[in-house]
Amino acid sequence: MLEGYDKSVFSTDAVDGKPLQHDVYAKGDGPVLLLLQELPGITKEMLVLADKLVNAGYRVVIPHLFGPLKEFAFVGNLTRLFCMRREFSMFARNKTSPVINWLKALCRQLRQDHDVPGIGVIGMCLTGNFAISLMADESVLAAVGSQPSMPLFSQKSLHMSDQDVSDIRARLDEHGPMLAYRFAGDVLCTASKFEALDKAFNDDAERIRLNTIPGNKHAILTAHFIDGDGSPTVKALNEIIDYFGKKLAA
Repeated sequence: MLEGYDKSVFSTDAVDGKPLQHDVYAKGDGPVLLLLQELPGITKEMLVLADKLVNAGYRVVIPHLFGPLKEFAFVGNLTRLFCMRREFSMFARNKTSPVINWLKALCRQLRQDHDVPGIGVIGMCLTGNFAISLMADESVLAAVGSQPSMPLFSQKSLHMSDQDVSDIRARLDEHGPMLAYRFAGDVLCTASKFEALDKAFNDDAERIRLNTIPGNKHAILTAHFIDGDGSPTVKALNEIIDYFGKKLAA
């Protein structure tokens, strides 16, 4: 299904003391970027993004967390996630989904396997918040949250605990601001979500650089990415690649 990718299985008992495993796909050479799937799944558009990152000189690692491969399955995956409560808490306020512990363990393994100071993370939509949460771990040096949407139906709340916020703030003070993006007219990641992030993280210093770009779509880097001179999505992707280049250069 993913020609040219190396496939492996990563298992850890970090979630609730019981083994949890997911397939992991990797491609490319260079600094390591963990690319987290959106709610629609690992779609063709997401793999186009992965190829752009590989061509920019990165080793892209994609964990397959849910859903069919290379299919857009928004409704089907939403139903699946209701059955994956061990891993995902889609509606939880001030609480992080348990799958974050699995992802932290994967990040640590990637840092060890590639013998690097740390890795980068891109989260989108459902996983946009995960990229922010993963900044709390010492294995992550840089992160981008694209249209972070959780908790669903509660845009004024954050999908992370107060302790998570404190830990993330400390790491961002050490390593500099991370990036977040949303379309101005996005109904799944609204201005209220960025206001909540701004209040939690940027009260006395810029820890998350909150970028709002023109448009009323949702998936900035994938389904609603627009090529062409002057495109705000192209500008966003170039900023992201440049950001990781600086943060992961070591």
